[in-house]
Formats: sequence, structure tokens, C-alpha cells
Amino acid sequence: MNIEKNIPLLENILGARREMFGRDYEPYRNHVYRVLHFCFAFHDRATVEEKEKLIIAGCFHDLGMWPGEVVDYLAPSIDLAKRYLIEQGKVQWSPEIEMMIDLHHKFRIVSNGKYPLVEIFRKGDWVDASMGMRRFGLPKQIIKDVQDAFPNLGFHNNLVRLATKELFVYRRNPLPMMKW
Repeated sequence: MNIEKNIPLLENILGARREMFGRDYEPYRNHVYRVLHFCFAFHDRATVEEKEKLIIAGCFHDLGMWPGEVVDYLAPSIDLAKRYLIEQGKVQWSPEIEMMIDLHHKFRIVSNGKYPLVEIFRKGDWVDASMGMRRFGLPKQIIKDVQDAFPNLGFHNNLVRLATKELFVYRRNPLPMMKW
């Protein structure tokens, strides 16, 4: 697998928002790189347009978590992505990218013939979120190579910290971003 250590679009999108992350910038950036590489492994014949959509979804999928450090971040993440797409003149991509963001924590398969990237993105994020325990058939060596290229840097520890903090806010639905 070809590991791209510098994806200009990703660097531009996240770099423009670096300040809002504070110390979480590198951990989140690496998370996005890992997710995207897993997506590219699942869809190794992606077109340039498909890759661009995945990169945009990747950059924005958890972005609503900052700066307020909240776990109920899907709607804010979608809003940030929509604004970006409008600014870039790519509003026609909005329904697909919104769906990628909204369903990236879905436990079950997303069957959508119109937007197959939604399922690819869901699987890519799950591989990283589970630290490779959910592989969806992806070879262990690919996961290891990607994890070695883009170290975790405490990203998952931060998620656990935020989830624990929010547990008391969302007692009836402690992980509001998860979907069946």
C-alpha cells in the first residue's frame, strides 16, 4: 500500500483550523490520515473526485468536537463541512459528505447504492476507532503500516476522556454520536 504522508487538501483544511485544536491538532490530524488510508485500502480504485470527497469528510467528521470538547458533535461537524463546501463551490457534494459524517459511527452496514463512499468511510473510521480490532477484512499488515506511519499520540485517550466527561451530561444517551 502506498502511504501518503502529505495530502495537500487535508493539510490545507486542517491547517487553517489548527488553532482551535490546541494540543489535539497532531493526534486528530493523524487520526484523519489513518482513516483515509484505510478508506483508500478499501477502495483502491477511487477516482480523484472520490478521494477528494473522502478527504473532506475525513477532515470534518469529528471537527465539531472542538473547541468545546463535546461528544454530541455530529451536527456541528456537518455544519462546518457544509460551510466549507459552499465556500469551495461544491455544494452538490453536500448530501453525500453529510451522510458520511452522520453515519460514520453506525454499527451496522450502510446500504446506499447512490452513495457507496458512505460505507467505505464508515469502515475506515471503525478500523481506526477500534485500533484495528474491527478490520472488515483489511489485512493486519496494512493496519500496522498505517498506524506506524501516523502514531496515535493519545487520540483515543482523548476520546475516552471526553466520553467520560459527557457521560453525566447525556445519561440517557451517553454516546449520542453512535447509531445502530
